[in-house]
Amino acid sequence: MFYRATGNLTFSYAADRRLLRHALNRWLLAAAALFFAVILPMVGGDYVFDALLTPLLALSLAAVGLNILTGYAGQLSLGTAAFMAVGAFAAFNLNLRVPGLPFLVSFMFGGVAAAVVGVLFGLPSLRLRGFYLAVSTLAAQFFVQWALTNFGWFSNYNSSGVISAPKLAIFGISLASPAGRYLLSLGVVAVMTYAAARLTRSQAGRNWIAVRDMEVAAGVIGVPVFRTKLQAFAISSFYCGVAGALWAFAYLGTVEPAGFDLDRSFQVLFIIIVGGLGSIRGAFFGAALMLGFPLLLSRFADAALAATLDPGVQENLQKILFGALIVVFLIAEPQGLASLWKSFEAKVHRWPFRS
Repeated sequence: MFYRATGNLTFSYAADRRLLRHALNRWLLAAAALFFAVILPMVGGDYVFDALLTPLLALSLAAVGLNILTGYAGQLSLGTAAFMAVGAFAAFNLNLRVPGLPFLVSFMFGGVAAAVVGVLFGLPSLRLRGFYLAVSTLAAQFFVQWALTNFGWFSNYNSSGVISAPKLAIFGISLASPAGRYLLSLGVVAVMTYAAARLTRSQAGRNWIAVRDMEVAAGVIGVPVFRTKLQAFAISSFYCGVAGALWAFAYLGTVEPAGFDLDRSFQVLFIIIVGGLGSIRGAFFGAALMLGFPLLLSRFADAALAATLDPGVQENLQKILFGALIVVFLIAEPQGLASLWKSFEAKVHRWPFRS
């Protein structure tokens, strides 16, 4: 009864526009922030930060960006990793060639560079839709990877093409430790996720949804369709660019084109499909499943089958089982994990009543 929606009244427009209207939700968010930002860095191990939380945050941010474009604006893209690569290499070059530039500023400029590239490759969306648009964005994946590999300026003429990311520090405070990199990622992702949630509830977000649901009708009622599409490409690519900088600087520790291949684009796409299209929280649910479940399968296989199976066969078996799980899950719940969460919230609101 303490979580009932009835009686949760608002008396101003500002209160009505709040992301978390229920007081209990705000308290739960504050408790989660205290745990992840204060308690966990003190008690968590290096493996938890390096192998789980830091990549989870970077991929979640990329999934938020792709969800803005695909889930909210309805524009299918297969070039997410290309925009992540642009953001990572732009942040590296800005940090290298502009002495004293703060890391956070270089990350933001990396996102701006990715947004510019995203708009250029989003121009075909003015004429193409669906599968044809996906193929045109796929060209970004191959073109960006080719440019980063063949033009030495981007990698500072490094013969191997693999650049060690510089040490992270903010205001003289080193963030080179696993916990420091995690806190950096957590801060960036938290701020940008809040901004994305506000955007989806603004006029821009309503325009994206209108274009996604029925483009012709959106144009008839006065929505600027072309500008709305390009705006979605720009904002989505900006998010992916910042996510790419976090992926390279905070997780990989290297800046290299191989870290942003086509598999990475499909991984982010699968994250938003499993998590739920058109849902900010679904990006985090999907990333947690995509990263966490293979690790659980690996641990189980190591414990139960390591003595009987070849390591290569064991790895392929894990991929088969994980792929089968995704297929079964999408058949059972095509709206993704976010839909399951909404159903759970509805049951909690109705408790102890059945309907």
